[in-house]
Amino acid sequence: MYDTILLPFDGSDDVAGVLHHASEIAHWADATIHLLYVADTTRDSVTVIEGRTVDALESKGEDIVAEGAKTLETLGVSYETDIVQGNPAPTIVDYAERYGHDLIVMPTHGREGLARYLVGSVSEKVVRLSSVPVLSVRMQPDETLEFPYENVLVPTDGSSTATHAADHLVDLAASLDATLHVLSVVDDSALGLDVRSSVSGKESEQEASEAIETIVSMAESRGVTDIVSHVEHGQPDERILDCIESNDVQLVGMGTTGRRGTDRILLGSVAEKTVRSAPVPVMTVAEPE
Repeated sequence: MYDTILLPFDGSDDVAGVLHHASEIAHWADATIHLLYVADTTRDSVTVIEGRTVDALESKGEDIVAEGAKTLETLGVSYETDIVQGNPAPTIVDYAERYGHDLIVMPTHGREGLARYLVGSVSEKVVRLSSVPVLSVRMQPDETLEFPYENVLVPTDGSSTATHAADHLVDLAASLDATLHVLSVVDDSALGLDVRSSVSGKESEQEASEAIETIVSMAESRGVTDIVSHVEHGQPDERILDCIESNDVQLVGMGTTGRRGTDRILLGSVAEKTVRSAPVPVMTVAEPE
């Protein structure tokens, strides 16, 4: 399903953990990992040594990539390495698109609990900009991630964005022979207490059921045999987290929408909140413009 996986790599401890997780995916898919170090040209890293201009970050990147390559070699994964200069997030996105990568694995930096340092980070920007599916992975010290994923969660609101993302996640679940959990959340916060709100609530629940049925039919047609449907009420991002915890979900798949570039509409969305807070990897799939 994936032939080439792009892994931006900076050598930090948590990124090294993500390297192992990406390697498991690569082994399963028989894919090549492209280890990429971006020398951040937005930082003042250029120095002059004995009359020669040397980019200190790029030199550092050579050591970091070499160390990552040793790990991949030990793990028996096919790999390639590259060091480029640029603004990290757009450079990563452009690189993935230019060389036809199937998946970007983005390490995200977090802390204990569900708080994640993501706002304004390279990871967030890549999720917002990328037309290539992005797997956002957080690693904690002494934490291990499960693969193959046995339980995959696909939230849907019936939109074309959600359906497009589900198309990718259903194929992945089928390839992994995983249980597919399809969730649609009725957001009660917009409903009042009058009769019209009661009617609107029933309509919303019907729409949620129909949204789920669309994904279930798609999954059944592609050979997914273990499918669990969930219609919940409440705040969508909170119900997604509840569903992860109560069903031992190991991967969540979400759609993103918006215009290409910094205008991509993600900030404050359910997808963004899930990427920030989910204790498991989150795959975001952008709807084509």
